[in-house]
Amino acid sequence: MVQKVFQALWGKFESRDELKKFGFLAFIFFCIIGTFWAIKPLKDSVFAATVGVDFLPWAKVVSIFFIVPLVIIYTKLIDTFKRQNVFYILISIYSLLAFVFYFFLADSYYGIPNEVENAWRLLGWLWYVYVDSFVSLMVALFWVIATDITLPDSARRGFPIIALFGQFGNIAGPFFLRASRFGFVNSAPIAAIAGLIMLGIGGLMWLFMNTTPKHLLQSYKGENGAGLKNKKEKSGFFEGLRLIASNWYLLGIFLMITIYEAVVVIFDFHFHAMAKAAYPQEIANAEYLAKFGVTTGIVASLCVLLGINSIQRLLGMKISLLLMPLLVMVATISLKFYPTLSVVFWIMVFAKAINYALNQPTIKQLYIPTSKNVRYKAQGWIEMFGSRGAKSVGSLFNATRGVFKSKYGAIAGINIFLTLSTTLSVGMIFVWLFIAIYVGKSYDNAVQKNEVVC
Repeated sequence: MVQKVFQALWGKFESRDELKKFGFLAFIFFCIIGTFWAIKPLKDSVFAATVGVDFLPWAKVVSIFFIVPLVIIYTKLIDTFKRQNVFYILISIYSLLAFVFYFFLADSYYGIPNEVENAWRLLGWLWYVYVDSFVSLMVALFWVIATDITLPDSARRGFPIIALFGQFGNIAGPFFLRASRFGFVNSAPIAAIAGLIMLGIGGLMWLFMNTTPKHLLQSYKGENGAGLKNKKEKSGFFEGLRLIASNWYLLGIFLMITIYEAVVVIFDFHFHAMAKAAYPQEIANAEYLAKFGVTTGIVASLCVLLGINSIQRLLGMKISLLLMPLLVMVATISLKFYPTLSVVFWIMVFAKAINYALNQPTIKQLYIPTSKNVRYKAQGWIEMFGSRGAKSVGSLFNATRGVFKSKYGAIAGINIFLTLSTTLSVGMIFVWLFIAIYVGKSYDNAVQKNEVVC
């Protein structure tokens, strides 16, 4: 019965073992996303309570300076250890740091109990970067592993399942793992609970890699795959950047992700500023942001269950890639004319839900017809450095909102800022549309000919 349901939604699986493989991967992803969405509301609520909401744009800028050394470390680990061992190392480090943060967040002087906002409260900045880097590294590394052990036809069937369970984690994390659910006076203990779950995630990945049949852990090679396997791959921090800069296909993926993040971060800042004004207390703000996370997960799950991923399976890669920029354009224009908290709430919900349910699983498939060097190094650069870099650029633009408010007054200044941000966003989205057409066509040609793009 279960197998028939999966077949109706995502196509017929070749074997029960293949379905088990994606079920296992989906559960690991469920735990990763659930953990992230449990601490994501805390990222903003703790920062706003310790440092202040006005500094949120600068937090995203500061984050990029931490991403650079993290990418260096990530690249070195990829060069030195097996893919799964890198996963074990990183998830263990994040687990340990979660317990350290719990100790300081619960402290009456350094942590949340101290309600005096100050830009020099280092704990708020470090916590923000920690949570930001967790999703950058662990989600990206998970997908690097998933794309490296999956063939294109299998990915069309299995990746939507992983995406669906990710949305279940999106719902379960903020719904169950929040302070009010346990009767905590603030959100500090959630950090310790997240640390325990992270240890479990490492154990799950070890179990998956050691129990899944070897024939289901093979990489896409293309017709000249043997040559690629024997070719000595370059290493080093800048190798991923060099690959992106030297190939239009990779540059296209980079720009699609970058434009999305740059546009959505403008929505995000409006949303968090309005939420902080409406819910000034840390625990109340965290509750509201948790509600946002749950709602996003529900909408994304419904999208997957109603077959949104069938767009890619039935209509092709190009149509799937075009849908997201069109929806973001509608959201951008809506924000300009209806800039209220309730409207921005739902704009953010649908922008993120469609991204999680359709756009991200589709983009992950773009890495399958590439070499192992690209999957491990260029993908890491694109998803860690590129994504965070785009958010930093968007955040610098958000910082001008305060300048407009000071010069023209609160209402007029925000209106001018919205007009400029709408014009800039729509221009970038038009570029995004043309890039999506090129990348989708390149992917289809490579898979049809059983070749690698780069």
